[in-house]
Amino acid sequence: MKVDTTTVMKFGGASLKTPESFVNVAEIIAAKKGRVVVVVSAMGSMTNSLMGLAHQISKKPPRRELDMLISVGERMSMSLLAMALDEKGVSAISLTGSQSGIITCSQHADALIKDVRPTRIQKHLLEEKVVIVAGFQGVSENKEITTLGRGGSDTSAVALAASLRAEKVEFYKDVKGVYSTNPKKDPKAILKKTLSFDEALNFEEFVIHPRSILLASKNGLPLHVLTYKKEQWKEFPGTWIAPDAALKGPYYESSR
Repeated sequence: MKVDTTTVMKFGGASLKTPESFVNVAEIIAAKKGRVVVVVSAMGSMTNSLMGLAHQISKKPPRRELDMLISVGERMSMSLLAMALDEKGVSAISLTGSQSGIITCSQHADALIKDVRPTRIQKHLLEEKVVIVAGFQGVSENKEITTLGRGGSDTSAVALAASLRAEKVEFYKDVKGVYSTNPKKDPKAILKKTLSFDEALNFEEFVIHPRSILLASKNGLPLHVLTYKKEQWKEFPGTWIAPDAALKGPYYESSR
């Protein structure tokens, strides 16, 4: 009997700026075959807005309370996307980082992932639901909400993919793929079709945080960087970051 493969799809804040953006993302997800886990960032500049609000209240906000506050952004995105999928007749459920089983160290604002226990995700996948996970966040072993710092949502996506033995992680960005140099500064920048992990980790210009690339490398997990603008896929289908070995993991950040 054929077992459906699992794909993890990651959508950043640029792809989730407006209500119309959620409709576009829902269409991309609805067209995907097999089991699907979606990791989302906060809408647009939501995290910066929440940080700004905190600093209007307190000159030095406690790090624990900042984590409680800014983790709201991803929760907004996950629930709105579940609603957008429901409108299209796609069964979906949203889960926070803690509900998804992302276990971290106790360091607020810059936590490392120690383990992933995706029991609820696996249950909902068997129910043929799209599972939408709030990126950038987890829960410590002391049951405190934590955030993962820079590159956190990308790292969430790779860690979940490793735990689920997913086929790949797809990163949907506001660029067509990975360029040789910054296309905003260099009109001769070249789109790369493929990169090795070593190349990606040493690349001058990159749209995925090195932290998540390192984790993908440890787990031999293929990454696909492409645009969320569907009309551009025929022109350029995105950049693949290919592993040199079969999946070994799961390894998480605490094993660095």
